[in-house]
Amino acid sequence: MGDADGHTAGASAEAAGAPTRQDALDRARYLLKLSRPRFWLYLAGPVVVAVAFAAETVGDLFTPLSLGLFVYFVLPANVLLYGVNDVFDADVDTENPKKAEKEVRFRGDRFVVVSVVGCGLAGLALFAVVPPVAWGYLAGFFLLGVQYSAPPFRFKTTPLLDSISNGLYVLPGAATYAAVAGSPPPLLALVGGWAWTMAMHTFSAIPDIEPDRRAGIETTATVFGRDWSFVYCGALWLASAGLFAALDTRLGVLLLSYPVVLLGVYTSGVDVDRAYWWYPALNTVVGTLMTLGGLWLVVYA
Repeated sequence: MGDADGHTAGASAEAAGAPTRQDALDRARYLLKLSRPRFWLYLAGPVVVAVAFAAETVGDLFTPLSLGLFVYFVLPANVLLYGVNDVFDADVDTENPKKAEKEVRFRGDRFVVVSVVGCGLAGLALFAVVPPVAWGYLAGFFLLGVQYSAPPFRFKTTPLLDSISNGLYVLPGAATYAAVAGSPPPLLALVGGWAWTMAMHTFSAIPDIEPDRRAGIETTATVFGRDWSFVYCGALWLASAGLFAALDTRLGVLLLSYPVVLLGVYTSGVDVDRAYWWYPALNTVVGTLMTLGGLWLVVYA
């Protein structure tokens, strides 16, 4: 009798629209895809590099603070950043083919909105555990990360500001460096990293030029067009390499890989839509080599 009642209650709940286990799994998969796993290291990678260069001893590498920052910028920060983007771009994303293939379109699910807000609140809790020297970098990340897509500023729809505001990607690393070292990161590294992110942003926007134009959205890429966007990205990546070379020649040489690969893409005629998806691998290789260099200094310097 009890089993029958339980089965009846479960069936009634499902019929009434109560979420099932499958619903929860589907929502989790959707949220995971929304967070762009291929791009997780765009936020978490700078954290790893920053820890390697900020640490003075091996013990500094794996503290609760450094691990906590890494965990937050791997997943919750990406849900926040891309969730805000998808919610406020729901109308224009109907013209974007990437959303039907490698990404997802916002479906108006309240669960997604609640999850994005929750990830934002979790990020605000970081202010309670990091030293004040890191607060400005964290605040900059959350301000730019939200206002890039959300009103009133919606930086992504204003040429040049869309590119400049993408310095937000270097701020997790800056905050982590400040938190671990107890002092601000080197200015040359911050400016060089900012230039790198500006180029990365505009390069990633080249495949969206036509969808954005059809949707009536103006970006740095739509204003410059394909060819001049390549020039803009190349100039920024060269500037980034020069700034890092002023810190350490080896870092500058490593970052020269970006304008070299960019030139290869342009002259070979490779479709930018295809080349765009190679960059997470390139970024991982470069970031790994930078991290190994930092770890070498910790262990052997």
